[in-house]
Amino acid sequence: MNINRAIARIGTIFIVAYAILFARQLYVAVIDGPRLAANVHNPRAALIAPYRGTIVARDGSVLARSNARGRVYPLGAAAAHAVGYASARYGTAGLEAVFDRELAPRAAANDPLSEIVRLVRRERPAVAVRGGTVVTTIDPVVQRTLYEALAAYPRAAGVALDPRSGEVLAIASVPSFDPNEVDRTFARIVSDPQSPLLDRATDGLYPPGSTFKIVTASAALEAGVVTPASRFEDSGTLPVGTFVVHDDEGEATGNQDLTGAFAKSSNVDFAQIALRLGADRWVDQVARWDIGGALGFTLPASADRVPARADLSPGVLAQLGFGQANLLVTPLRMALVAATVASGGSEPRPTLVRAAPAPLATPISVETAGTLSDMMVAVVRRGTGFEAALDGATVAGKTGTATVAAGTSHAWFVAFAPAGAPRVAVAIVVENAGYGGAVAAPIARRVIAAALARDHG
Repeated sequence: MNINRAIARIGTIFIVAYAILFARQLYVAVIDGPRLAANVHNPRAALIAPYRGTIVARDGSVLARSNARGRVYPLGAAAAHAVGYASARYGTAGLEAVFDRELAPRAAANDPLSEIVRLVRRERPAVAVRGGTVVTTIDPVVQRTLYEALAAYPRAAGVALDPRSGEVLAIASVPSFDPNEVDRTFARIVSDPQSPLLDRATDGLYPPGSTFKIVTASAALEAGVVTPASRFEDSGTLPVGTFVVHDDEGEATGNQDLTGAFAKSSNVDFAQIALRLGADRWVDQVARWDIGGALGFTLPASADRVPARADLSPGVLAQLGFGQANLLVTPLRMALVAATVASGGSEPRPTLVRAAPAPLATPISVETAGTLSDMMVAVVRRGTGFEAALDGATVAGKTGTATVAAGTSHAWFVAFAPAGAPRVAVAIVVENAGYGGAVAAPIARRVIAAALARDHG
C-alpha cells in the first residue's frame, strides 16, 4: 500500500511537471511568440530573413529582394535613399522602414491558432510565411537617369513626378551609398562629413532662389496687384530700407512686362511685386500653397521653413519675393510647385507607392495656372532656362540661383512638360554649383526626356 502511494505521488509530480512544461511551451510559442520573433537578437530571425518581402518598381522590376545571403538592391546607390535598407545590425530605413510590417516574414510562432494546431498534431512548423510585396511608383529608367545626372556633382538632389497623380517617378540624392554593402560600410558612411545618409530630396532645406518667383507671381496675380500686362523698371538695384536688392552679376533688365521680368528673372522686379503684395497677403498666399505644412509623403520629409509674419520687414519681404531671406524649402516641395502649375492649380499629394490620387491643396485658379504656364514656357524659349529646351516637347520651367551665406550659390531648376498636356514635373538642386540655367537646367532636360519616353498613363 505504501509502495503504491509513493508511486502515485511520483506520478502526480511528473504530471504536474509535464503540465508546467507544456504551459511554459504554450506560452513561449503562442503568447510570447510574436514578441520573441520580432526581437532582432533572436537567432531565428536569421532563418526567416530570406523570406522578407519584395519591393518592386512600377514596371514590376525588383528594387529589393532577399536571398540566403541577405538583402539585394539591384539599383544600388541610385535608389538607396528611397528604397532604404534592411539590416539585422543597423535596422531599417526608407521604404524598408515605412513598410517593415508588410515586408517582414511571419514566423510560425506569430500565428497562435496554427501554433496550437501544430502542438496538438506534433507537426514541424514551416520556417516562415513570406512577407508581402510593396509596389512603388518608381520608374527604374527615370531613376537611373536622374541619379547619374546628379552624380556628376558632389552634392545634389532631384525629384520627378507625374503632376496628374502625384506619383513620384524618380527621387535621388547625392552623395549616396550602396545599400548592398550597408553592414560593412555603415560605420564609415555614418561619419562621412558629406552626409551620404541624408536624403537631400526630402530633408535638404535650401533657399529656393528665383524658382520661388512662381509662388510670388501666383500670389500677386491671385491678389490682383499685378496683371500680365503690368510693367516694371529694373535699373539694376532697388534700395529697401537698409537692404539693396540687385540682380545676378550686376545685370539690369530694364523695362519689362510681367512675363519679361519672369523670363529674365529680375530680382528687382520681383522685390517690387512682393512689396506691392504686402506682408499680410504674402503670408496668406503662401499658406494657400501649404508651404511649411506636412506633405503627407510616403517617406518622412522635413517641413519647409517659412518666416513668421512678425519678421517680415520691408527688406525681408523684398528678398522673399525672389526666394531669399530666411525661407527654406525641400526639392520635393518645389517639384510640387511645378506640378501645381502643370495640373491647372491643384497641388497633388506626392506618393511613392500606388494609391488613389488626392489633392494636397488648391492654391491657385485655373486662369492663374495658365498664365504661369505661359510665363514658364517663355523662360525656356527666350529666357534664362533655354538649356532645358527639348525637340518635340515644349518645356515650361524656372531657373534659380540661390545665394547662401558661405560659398557659391545653389543651382536650381523646376519644370514640367509637355506644357500643353503635362506628364512630368521636376525639381533639381545642385549645391554650390552656381547658375541654375547652366547647371540644373540640363539635368532637368535629361530627366524630362527620359520620363516622356516612358508610358506612365
